[in-house]
Amino acid sequence: MVGTRSLRRTRGSRAAAAEQAAEQAAAELKLEPAEAAAAEDERGAAGAEERAPSPAAAPAPPTPLLQQSRDFLDLFWGIAKPAQDERLAATAALVERLRTRPQGAELQYALKRLIEGLGATREAARPGFSLALSQVLQALEDVPLRSVWEQIREKHDLERKKRLRNAAFGTVFGVLALFQSGRLAKDHEVLVEAVQLLRSLARYRNHLQDLPHRTLVDILREVSEPVFKAALLSVLQADFSSALSSPDQLQLLLVGLQRFPGVLQPKKLKKLLGSAAVVTEETVPRLVEVLNAAAKTVKKEKVLPPVALDLMRIALQEGTFELFWKGVVEDGLLQEHSGPSSYTAFRLLGSALPLLSLEQLHMVLHGEVMLRYGDHVLSAQLPSRFKFAPEMEKYVGSFLEGCTDPEKQLAVLVAFSSLTNQGYPVVPSLWSVVRHLRPEVLHRYSSWLQDMFLRPDLSCCLDFSTSRQKKNAVEAESGRVVTSEKSVCRLRKWLIQRLTSIVENPQVTKDEAFIMGIARFCFFHSFFETKKLSKDIPESEQQISVPLDSESRDISGNAFFSLLQTLNSLPLLGEAPKAALSLPKGKAGHGVMADGQLWIQHLVQYADFLLSHSKNVQLVKPFSAEEKAAWDRMLQSTELLQQRVKNRHEAEIMAFQQLLLLVGIHLFKAPGECVSLLDDLQSCIEKALDKKAKKAKKVAAAGAEEPQWVEVMVEILLALLSQPSRLMRQVCRGVFTRVCPHLNRKALQLILDVLDPDQEEDGTVVVMEEPGQKKRLEEAGEDESEEDLDGDEDEGRSDDSEASEDEDQASASDEEVDGGFRQQLMNVLQAGKALDADGESSEEELDDDAMMALDARLSSLFAEQKLRAQAKRREKDAVQKEKNLRCDFKIKVLDLVEGFLTKQPENPLVLELVEPLLAVIERSMSRNSAKQEQDFLRKTADIFTNQLCRAKQYCHSVADRAEDLHAMLERLVQQAGRQVDSAVALYHFSASLYLLRVLKGNTAKAPAPLSPKKQRKVSVLPQAEGSSCLDLARVTHLYTEALTSFLSKRNSPFTAAMFVDLFTRHPMICQQLVPVILPFITTGVRPYHQAQACLMLLKALQMRELKQALEGPAWRELIGDSVRQTTESLRIVGKAVNKKARLKMFKALELLVFLIRTVKEEKLPTGLEAPLAVLQTLQQSDCLGTTGRLSDLTWQALKLLGIQRPKEDKVRAPQSKDVALEEPGRRKRKKGFLPETKKRKRRQEGPAAPEGGKERPAATATTATTTEGAGKRKRKRRRKPKQRQPPPGPQVNGTTEGPRSPLGTPALKPSQTKAVVNRASGSPAPGSEEPRKDFQGRKRKGVLDAAPPATSLEKKAKLPPTVGSGGPKAQLRKKLGTRGGPH
Repeated sequence: MVGTRSLRRTRGSRAAAAEQAAEQAAAELKLEPAEAAAAEDERGAAGAEERAPSPAAAPAPPTPLLQQSRDFLDLFWGIAKPAQDERLAATAALVERLRTRPQGAELQYALKRLIEGLGATREAARPGFSLALSQVLQALEDVPLRSVWEQIREKHDLERKKRLRNAAFGTVFGVLALFQSGRLAKDHEVLVEAVQLLRSLARYRNHLQDLPHRTLVDILREVSEPVFKAALLSVLQADFSSALSSPDQLQLLLVGLQRFPGVLQPKKLKKLLGSAAVVTEETVPRLVEVLNAAAKTVKKEKVLPPVALDLMRIALQEGTFELFWKGVVEDGLLQEHSGPSSYTAFRLLGSALPLLSLEQLHMVLHGEVMLRYGDHVLSAQLPSRFKFAPEMEKYVGSFLEGCTDPEKQLAVLVAFSSLTNQGYPVVPSLWSVVRHLRPEVLHRYSSWLQDMFLRPDLSCCLDFSTSRQKKNAVEAESGRVVTSEKSVCRLRKWLIQRLTSIVENPQVTKDEAFIMGIARFCFFHSFFETKKLSKDIPESEQQISVPLDSESRDISGNAFFSLLQTLNSLPLLGEAPKAALSLPKGKAGHGVMADGQLWIQHLVQYADFLLSHSKNVQLVKPFSAEEKAAWDRMLQSTELLQQRVKNRHEAEIMAFQQLLLLVGIHLFKAPGECVSLLDDLQSCIEKALDKKAKKAKKVAAAGAEEPQWVEVMVEILLALLSQPSRLMRQVCRGVFTRVCPHLNRKALQLILDVLDPDQEEDGTVVVMEEPGQKKRLEEAGEDESEEDLDGDEDEGRSDDSEASEDEDQASASDEEVDGGFRQQLMNVLQAGKALDADGESSEEELDDDAMMALDARLSSLFAEQKLRAQAKRREKDAVQKEKNLRCDFKIKVLDLVEGFLTKQPENPLVLELVEPLLAVIERSMSRNSAKQEQDFLRKTADIFTNQLCRAKQYCHSVADRAEDLHAMLERLVQQAGRQVDSAVALYHFSASLYLLRVLKGNTAKAPAPLSPKKQRKVSVLPQAEGSSCLDLARVTHLYTEALTSFLSKRNSPFTAAMFVDLFTRHPMICQQLVPVILPFITTGVRPYHQAQACLMLLKALQMRELKQALEGPAWRELIGDSVRQTTESLRIVGKAVNKKARLKMFKALELLVFLIRTVKEEKLPTGLEAPLAVLQTLQQSDCLGTTGRLSDLTWQALKLLGIQRPKEDKVRAPQSKDVALEEPGRRKRKKGFLPETKKRKRRQEGPAAPEGGKERPAATATTATTTEGAGKRKRKRRRKPKQRQPPPGPQVNGTTEGPRSPLGTPALKPSQTKAVVNRASGSPAPGSEEPRKDFQGRKRKGVLDAAPPATSLEKKAKLPPTVGSGGPKAQLRKKLGTRGGPH
């Protein structure tokens, strides 16, 4: 209410101002009174901010001002709009109008409107009017600045307390407008007054915050030195003298020192502050207090206080930056141990990077602020903590992007990389700021990373430990102290990941030599060591200060194979080579260097070069003779494949070559497994290429005795997929897509055996994990994403949590005590005489020695039980781990299945996948599975549905297997009928539809001779499919049985959606199944099945193909039978009392509406008298229930038969009191009624006399009530009041439930009684034209609807005031007192 009144007062004041402006304009132009009134209307409409301008009356003799007033006034509306573009356009139009056509009236009115808008209530309007006023003053220099300033002071007078906030904003934006016009500095008197006014506005900080201070700072930054010296120095001298007392005053002084060093010289500064410099030993404490106060003011904004940045610049200007940083920042802000002060120090660090020299950068980046920042990064790992790391990343990225000095770039990046927590840097290894490095800095930074990896120097790192780590180290004494070897290992882990992340970052500009150098570095130090320096091997010349342990080499090896994955998908860095033109479109430049060779091929050549220089370098784990021979054969096979690629440029050969190189380079990681794989792979590749190129018959003959090459290739691919390598998985899938055209049944069976659930239970599918693999994967696995810093930063915390978790699990296992342990415990207690022979507590007291012996035996017993529990838990974990590995392996194998279905959808072997995939889905859905198994099920179902059943292409060469496909089709439909879950049955039914599509699309080579019985069956059915392989009679019989089972059994896995899909995809089956559906419309086992029969028949009849297939008589007969069955179904239906009965009636009515419309449109000779009679019977009876959808459908059908729905007239409330009291309990007590316990007793004694001793007639009171309430009904109701249920016993206002209707009065049905009660309470009757909102409006508080005076169920609310009858409460008490007596 207060806001509404203030808004009304604001509108009234603006309207008054608009009236004055209109009078002045009319007086100047000597307008007629009518024209002046019109102008006043125009300006009054434009002056209101929330009101749209009303059109002005067209004057008889238009004057120039009135002709242009509409466009002119609309400009001010545009200035106040929220959109910035519209405000700028309106401002430019206003300035242009006033400049080209200057008129006294328009200019004065424009200035008045702009000055008034400076204090507008809308935030978007204030800067718009301020900008417009500044542009007008800048364009029209003839306007005196003094007069405008006086108008601003007069309009926005701060002495008025009613509109103090608007006046304060208007003053600030007025000063800002004068300043932006560029004329404020020319008028010193106005400038001084404006500055003094801004200083006085500081006491209104609750409204303006720091807006006056920022305006004053902007003025200081723009005025010239003579103006400052002549006008502002004397005004701001008091602020300069007390600069060390508040942040605002200090910032004014700092801005003055930066802008006017000639005026504020050291002598002048010493006179003001007492010292010749701002940052001194004496001023440091006060500066710390000022910065702490400034940090708290910007706590919510999370920005750097401007005074802090200005103070740092002054310290740099005075040469006291070191004192400022150590005294103010490190010994001042950081000692507060508060969030705002620490974040201000961090922001000062980031903002200082572009301003400092190289020596100052070294001082800042190796100080206490960096240590505190590193501690914050670790402590802010929790989700609820504020994280400053993203903001610091922006600071560093902005510095590196704008810095042109390579030394500064390298110094900053090395400093942040050297901030370590027990050897591990706090910045992430994948830091995006490296994209801003210059090329030479990137090479130098990479060299620094490699040098730190080989010669780690922890002394040059800024290392720290968190408080938790220090506490853990103290508690564990020397056992938990992080040694230097552990720190070196942690540092090397981060360094090698940082090197590979630079290559993986696509935003970093790099060349092939740089990438190859990093890859060679990782490979060499993972698997080789130096024996003698060699100039031919640059990696051997790098000396290692701390020897590489096995853990560091494993980390480097994993990083190398992760880098291989990146190189395999790396885009071409140079021009596309000719050898890459044979690759698929979009992949021509991926994984290939500029010379046309693969990245991995160059790395294999480098590895062979290292092996050939055994005098200089050697393998950490030397090759055996067998492994070396396998390596040499791999190189020979690679050269042969490379020659084939040069000759024919086949992508298939490149895929084989890539797989061979990948397995070959894995010899350095797992030589034992790769030797046999290499031999098999080479023989497979040779056979595949020889068979394809020469088509030798010898190979085909040998295939009968030994496995085909494609079978061996599939086995190799399955073996490679068992390894946890993303690169291996990608390469295997690519190679398999090349092998797909040559796949045979046995090779496909190898894949299906992996997915077979029966073999899984037998244990035939085993996925092995090499020793130590889990540990390497957890630390730096190539398949995992970048390891979180949290896991390495606080190992003590994680170890403690793991230990506590183990203890909890052990205690939980101890609770599950078996009988054997219980018996052992009883024996120990009885042996120690703690229990007697019966198991009861012994009364004999034990001495200390006996108690100690008993404690020792008990502790030993419980220790053994704990070990047994841990062994059980380890065994359970091993079983679960094996399940997870097996499931993960199956998910990888599904990639091969998906690739085969994608690349070879027309291969006949696709049909071999149907039943195995269904078995996997059925077995997985029949048991509760973990999340990983659910992912496997979800992927299997997706492949089966989208890649197989819904594939656009299918095999067309299965005519010789037609009998087998029909048998499979029968099995699928029968299996679908035997399922318990409809979801599983849906997959079987979808597979049957796929086979039906395959049979339909294949052409029979020669029709087989049929028996006479089959010939008779085929002759009966139309041969719609011509010469296809589909046996229509057999398939029709199959689906007929399924459909009959669905509609005749209570519990069936089939659904109507399955058969609707069958009808849609295969209309010829629909034609045969429609006669099967018709009887079940009336004979379905349950109403639900009858409803589904109606639904399926409706969908079938709506198909265009079915109508085209049936001839005229057949179509008419089908429509007639459908009408008769539907009519009979509606005739025998009872009352729709439950959901299934309503569903059946609804579907039957929908079908009947379609049939009647079809008969009418096509003019079929089908009798509709029976449906008409049934529909009329339904409408007149109460079988439709209370739902309106059934009634609407019934009337829709009747309308098609020529019977219109009658319009329901309004039914007024009965005048008889007895009828109104028939069922008073149906009404709810409305708001405004008093509960029974709150009524006064005198109200029930008798009717109270009104004022003046005269009793007013009821009709008069009712008339007055209606008259008063009629005007309030149109008011929209904002909030619906809660309606309370009437208490039991007496009804509202003391009325009791009345007797049944007396003789002579027709008894009403419950529905009619409810309608009567609703209409008596003011609700519109169904079908009436009374709007619903009027009914809702009558329920507002303070509104009483008109009702007959004798009706006791009328709506109760507060009575409207009546002349001479007292207030509303008095009238309510009188009315309630009158009705409280006996009736």
